[in-house]
Amino acid sequence: MSSIIDQAKKAKEASYTMFSLSSETKNQALLSIANALQERKLDIFEANDEDMVLAKQTNLPMPLQKRLLFDESKLSTVCEGLVQLTGLEDPVGKKLLATELDDGLSLYRISCPIGVIGIIFESRPDALVQIASLCLKTGNAVFLKGGSEAAKTNRILAEVISDAATASGLPEGFLTLLESREEVTEMLALSDYIDLIIPRGSNAFVKYIMDHSDIPVLGHADGVCHLYIHEQADIDMAVSIAVDSKTQYVAVCNAAETLLVDASVAGEILPRIADALRQKGVKLFGCEKSAAMLSVPQVSEWHQEYLDYQMSVKIVENIDKAINHINQFGSGHTDAIVTRDRVAADRFMNDVDSGNVFWNCSTRFSDGFKYGFGAEVGVSTSKIHARGPVGLDGMVTYKYKLIGNGQIVDDYAKGRKSFKHRPIDDNQ
Repeated sequence: MSSIIDQAKKAKEASYTMFSLSSETKNQALLSIANALQERKLDIFEANDEDMVLAKQTNLPMPLQKRLLFDESKLSTVCEGLVQLTGLEDPVGKKLLATELDDGLSLYRISCPIGVIGIIFESRPDALVQIASLCLKTGNAVFLKGGSEAAKTNRILAEVISDAATASGLPEGFLTLLESREEVTEMLALSDYIDLIIPRGSNAFVKYIMDHSDIPVLGHADGVCHLYIHEQADIDMAVSIAVDSKTQYVAVCNAAETLLVDASVAGEILPRIADALRQKGVKLFGCEKSAAMLSVPQVSEWHQEYLDYQMSVKIVENIDKAINHINQFGSGHTDAIVTRDRVAADRFMNDVDSGNVFWNCSTRFSDGFKYGFGAEVGVSTSKIHARGPVGLDGMVTYKYKLIGNGQIVDDYAKGRKSFKHRPIDDNQ
């Protein structure tokens, strides 16, 4: 097997070829991958079964086992995402700015691929397909490192994707699968070949990556998501949204982990929500007041991502306290308010410092696929370059193209010419 540096060199060369791939070539590759995944599904399921057996034998936590499963439902979802991507506008080559600096001197800002991206993600084989497809559509080469628990599933998925894509015209080396921590360590040192690292995981993990690499890092940290029940909330809506936000799929980063309830309505609303959550098997932990009201243990840590049937509950005095709590203990991922008061909703969505802020809907909507992005690399809690679900637009950068006719700066420096800076009307 070639060394990581050799693979990185090959990926860099592949990225240069991918810069100029046509939309038709990329879309055909995505459709070919979807067909290949369906054709090889029995092999994929067999590999996943082996990973699942080992996960149970090693007592992998149940939330991680749920993420690890790759079945007909997951296959159908990723294939749907691949097809959806083909219907989206190509993000590469878009004209973002057009200015005529002077007569015959035109400046354009054009979107382009980032280059080679290294992405480290959790034990979710479906994430491998989503990430690879987004990189393909955006013309980026990619290094992928999934959780070791999914090693066999990831291996066959990467093989199927790579084979189908190269058969459709993509360059060899556009996708590289890493399988060990040692390989990740080597990758982090390859700043000459890799342009961006995207780690998905806890804040501590993201910080570790940042501290051990000179490559720019786009952080995808943990999801400590909040649902705030305002004093003007509709009770039935609050119950429904709370149950969906927590239990629709507990092992994901956009599941609600903390429930905040205004003190003025806690006595009426909180017992109903608690009963509904308990019927779904959720174990609650409370602040001093909510713990006494619901007869549950007191919470030990407010910045807590359970990824399981557990949830923290806090009674707050008002919207100010709710916003302060979220900004102090949240992770900047997704936070929602339930209220009939538009002014309160606007205040919440403006002042909560998160990538996704919702009004009267479940936190589970925070997802690139549901947003119509086709898929997502993850949900970024960073504020630079990309934030929230990172789809196609978050996987490209831009370059400036200046087109002239013999102009030189000396003419402008000595006043023989002057800049005009006029917008270019493409319709003329």
